Parts: sequence; C-alpha cells; structure tokens
Amino acid sequence: MENIYAGLGHIAVNTASMAESIAFYEKIGGRLLVEDKIEKPEGTLLLSLVDIGGVTIELLQHPDDRPLISGSIPHFALLVHDVDKAAAAIKAAGVDSFKTPEKSVCPNTFGGLDNWFFIGPSGEEIELLKMY
Repeated sequence: MENIYAGLGHIAVNTASMAESIAFYEKIGGRLLVEDKIEKPEGTLLLSLVDIGGVTIELLQHPDDRPLISGSIPHFALLVHDVDKAAAAIKAAGVDSFKTPEKSVCPNTFGGLDNWFFIGPSGEEIELLKMY
C-alpha cells in the first residue's frame, strides 16, 4: 500500500472536567495548544488539544452525563496527506467499516480539518485526519 500516513494525529481522552484535565496535563509538563467547541443538539462539546512530550492529547468534555470508565480512549487519529486518498486505499484493502458515507469537513474546528472515522477489528475507532 502506498505511504498515505504522516504520523499520529492525537489520542482522544474523555474528561468530566475540561479545566481539571488541562490543569493536570499542564502540571505534569504538558502545554495547552488550543481550545474549541462544537455545538450539538444535546449541548456543547468542549475540545482541547494538549501537547505532552510531542504527543497530542485531544480532551473531550461531552454535554451529556456519559459514564467515564478507567482507560476510556474513544479513538486515535492518524494524520494523512489526503483524507479521500487514504480512505480509498483503505477501502481497496478490503476495509469497509467507515462510520459515515463521506468524510467530514470542519472549516471552523481547530482552524480547519477534514476527517473520516472507521472501526477496527476490536471496535476501536480510527480517525483519518488532515488539519489545515
């Protein structure tokens, strides 16, 4: 398969308190990169990107009262040069577990991004991510 990956985009972590999580990661040497939010029908999803040792953690505070379980990592993101080309290559390899029929284009999230999620064999969500 052609080299379609550019690296690890981020590891997502659910949080009950964005402020407490940011403070925790800063306390252990991390650095807040950017904060954002997405309005959803059920309320506002808060997002933050924190760098720690060259790894980006995406903190997610959901508007609902979903239970947080130990080790809850909802997805990981792979940086790609082109989301459409990466998805086509993955589909050509026989993977057809994409969650939506098309990629998402989010021009206002974190300065603009395209992404597309698919499911791995153990139920893990994998995000193909191109940030602008």
